[in-house]
Amino acid sequence: MPNCVLAYSGGLDTSVILGWLMEEGYDVHAVYVDLGQPCEDREAILQKARDIGAKSARIVDAQEELCRDFAFPVLQWQAKYEGMYLLGTSIARPLISKKCLQVAREVGADAYAHGATGKGNDQCRFQLAAEALDPKIRVIAPWRIERFRKQFPGRSEMIAYCQAKKIPVKASVSKPYSSDENCLHISYEAGKLEDLTVNGVELVEFGMTVSPQKAPDKIEELTIGFEAGVPVELNGKKLGAFPMVAELNEIGGRNGVGRVDMVENRFVGMKSRGVYEAPGMTILYFAHRLLEQITLDRDLVHLRDRLAPEVAEMVYYGFWYHAKMDALMAFNREAQKPVNGEVELQLYKGNIFVGGRTSPNSLYDEAIATMEGGGDYNQTDAEGFLRIQGLPGRVQSRVSPRAY
Repeated sequence: MPNCVLAYSGGLDTSVILGWLMEEGYDVHAVYVDLGQPCEDREAILQKARDIGAKSARIVDAQEELCRDFAFPVLQWQAKYEGMYLLGTSIARPLISKKCLQVAREVGADAYAHGATGKGNDQCRFQLAAEALDPKIRVIAPWRIERFRKQFPGRSEMIAYCQAKKIPVKASVSKPYSSDENCLHISYEAGKLEDLTVNGVELVEFGMTVSPQKAPDKIEELTIGFEAGVPVELNGKKLGAFPMVAELNEIGGRNGVGRVDMVENRFVGMKSRGVYEAPGMTILYFAHRLLEQITLDRDLVHLRDRLAPEVAEMVYYGFWYHAKMDALMAFNREAQKPVNGEVELQLYKGNIFVGGRTSPNSLYDEAIATMEGGGDYNQTDAEGFLRIQGLPGRVQSRVSPRAY
């Protein structure tokens, strides 16, 4: 029988796909890539795969790698898709493909299956990553296969299939919105969330955060230390990448930090609505930006900020393993070298405030910045500076006068 590796989450779609692939004649190796999903019972998910009939089922721990090698480089870019989305799902997909292809190589599988739909972004992220790593791999995307869609035209049929095979799943006909979880965030979409008149924050049962209204009535303070733009210390304690994110998720979550409801432009061309919660990463983005403000040169950070949307797009679309991404990441590793120091924050009912920031590489000079006299800045020098800066405008005005 042909061998196939399935990126298995234990949710409705991949549970149905596992059974369907077996009916299609495949020996299926279910791979659950552990990305620190905060609300999932991992052993129960593996047992479910075995009960359905998987040839093998395994957990691959990629929690530290996700944070260290994928999320933190994107954080260093301050990359947010369309100015809001912290890319928690997008970042994880190329790593899932990498881990599944490693298993495929081990078990001798020449096919890699996933549960992404033919309408969404994840199909792009899974396939573009897989083919960049192994051009010979055959990608199976059941949602792009007509006979699969005819058998399962909607979630009701999928739920009925699972019930008939006694496969436990989260989704139900009465609560059809779907979720994707990892240590970086949880995303919610589909079902009633597709109606933009519905309040998504009120509809969703959040797994990582309390509502700001129910957060404590007092400020919580914390201090984050960075080295070369990478968070390495929390409240005086050295932490690895995953423990850093996990602890900040707890802190941010209990203070109602990091909820977003947005309509975004998918790579495949349509607009879609997503509700996200990312408490830990929201705190890190805020702290990292504050430290950059005192450690990075103006022109360098402005260049980085002009390029950041390009990086966010590449991550969102699925071009992680790409020559342009390699070059951009190399540029930013150099740019981030001075971003060292500590940031003090205050959290209160969904808000983040700055308490203070210090750095041995600070470019902030109080003596120069002060509006009082003194320091190395001679205000008389501004006269010549402005005459030179204004020269093109004066010449242009003589040729093409402006009405006023």
